[in-house]
Amino acid sequence: MTTPASSSANSLSGTPVVPGVAAGPVLHVRGEVSPDAIARFGDGDFADAEAALAAYDEAAVAVAETFSAKAADAQGAAAEVLTASAGLARDKGLRSAVAKNLQSGQGPVKAVQGAVEQFVTIFTNMGGLMAERVTDLRDIERRVVAHLVGEPPPGVPTPSEPSILVAEDLAPSDTSGLDPALVTALVTERGGATSHTAIIARQLGIPCVVGAAGCMEIPAGAFVVVDGETGVVEQGADPDEASARVEESRRLREELASWNGPASTSDGLPIKLLANVADGPSAASAGTEPVQGVGLFRTELCFLNRKDEPSVEEQADIYSDVLSPYSDGRYVVVRTLDAGSDKPIAFATQEGEENPALGVRGLRLSFGNPGLMDRQLDGIAAAAERTGTETWVMAPMVATVAEAADFAEKVHARGLKAGVMVEIPSAALLAHRMLEVVDFLSIGTNDLTQYAMAADRMATDLAHLTDPWQPAVLQLIAITAHAGVEAGKPVGVCGEAAADPLLATALIGMGISSLSMAARAVRPVGAQLGKVSFETCEAAAEAALGAPDPMAARAAVRELLGH
Repeated sequence: MTTPASSSANSLSGTPVVPGVAAGPVLHVRGEVSPDAIARFGDGDFADAEAALAAYDEAAVAVAETFSAKAADAQGAAAEVLTASAGLARDKGLRSAVAKNLQSGQGPVKAVQGAVEQFVTIFTNMGGLMAERVTDLRDIERRVVAHLVGEPPPGVPTPSEPSILVAEDLAPSDTSGLDPALVTALVTERGGATSHTAIIARQLGIPCVVGAAGCMEIPAGAFVVVDGETGVVEQGADPDEASARVEESRRLREELASWNGPASTSDGLPIKLLANVADGPSAASAGTEPVQGVGLFRTELCFLNRKDEPSVEEQADIYSDVLSPYSDGRYVVVRTLDAGSDKPIAFATQEGEENPALGVRGLRLSFGNPGLMDRQLDGIAAAAERTGTETWVMAPMVATVAEAADFAEKVHARGLKAGVMVEIPSAALLAHRMLEVVDFLSIGTNDLTQYAMAADRMATDLAHLTDPWQPAVLQLIAITAHAGVEAGKPVGVCGEAAADPLLATALIGMGISSLSMAARAVRPVGAQLGKVSFETCEAAAEAALGAPDPMAARAAVRELLGH
């Protein structure tokens, strides 16, 4: 079996997720609470279990408020995952488990650790997107315990000089506040191409390699070179040569950052580059970038903290804030609620599912609650009419043509364009029939990869499977793109794969008509596509599709493009 994780005497490698070269001393992140502080705290000398639970409540609220404050200062993906972590810190189920442990005679620290371990086991056994939240749970555990014992919260130390941050894994709270001037690259032992670390590193625009087994064994302070395009982390490199590589990488990135659109290949084929957004502020910010609209508005992220379903009028107000910046002739693709699994919403999702990643999520929520979908579509239609912005609407987690047809009928009745997400392999395999009933398709490569490869995105041992360059995933994308070409209807990509400039060339060569990504990634992708002809894109697609594994696919496309 070929995997991307390999090593030699002076280097190791993992999955490259953000291109660029950086060099500098290693700074380890080991965010554990001091054992001495825990020992001094002991059982906390509380009068009874109720008093100990009150101390837990105070700590959990403080941790949740810290997450919320960081989310308020962040944008895009960082804000999304921090808001989710705040909700998890306040989780009633977690509190009940802590209370039960306290009642059985455990001290507060052990009660918290035991409760978190219980949920870690549950989430891990669920697999899929729920397993991705294990890192968040561990982060919450450390922060709550630190608050209980009177220690500063764990996290990333502030570098005294530009450094390479190396960790087993990084929680959203660790990565969201990083200063790219001081943290010039990220390397983690765990995680895959769609992990929180990868997504936020891409938003920050710093080189990142994940799933690099053995990276924590690199001595602190050791000089390393990180190549975010090949995934190689090299020790013992000549400092002068490393400096030249970093400078060349910086020059190329600056050149890419100066690109202003509109996107097209070197021989004039127009390409739509779009932004992924979460709310009004992120939509307004993205609208100032050289994008032709929004390819993915994640509506569920507006409601993670809502206990009750907002009214149609409230929803219309929220959606209008997102649509308004694009009333200048650009368009917005609105995704209906992708609630469930790792994004529970109190008024929508079901509790107690054995495997929520494969359960009632996305479009499936409307099967037992059709009014939920009807009210959301009414809100979207009202916002579209109010702003005058061209609005397309798509549903997530569509598995059958009948589901697509029913959804399209509702959307068309409101005078809007209808599409579906291609996240389930069945949707890709039936793309030609899907396009008989909908106006467009949008491929969510994160979930499509996970479901096609039956591999949890956060399982380090399976990081080589959760890679959008996997041959099977590329074949499913190619099938879907070809169906769009034959039908004369648009097929886009809105998953993290769209933000990879190298992969973008192959996607366009397959027939993909639009790429939607974090706004920070638009310029590098647009600049890369402008350097190549459509014929070269087709050759890149052929090279990627013919490769035996992800690393070989990357290498083949890099060689073709002269990288």
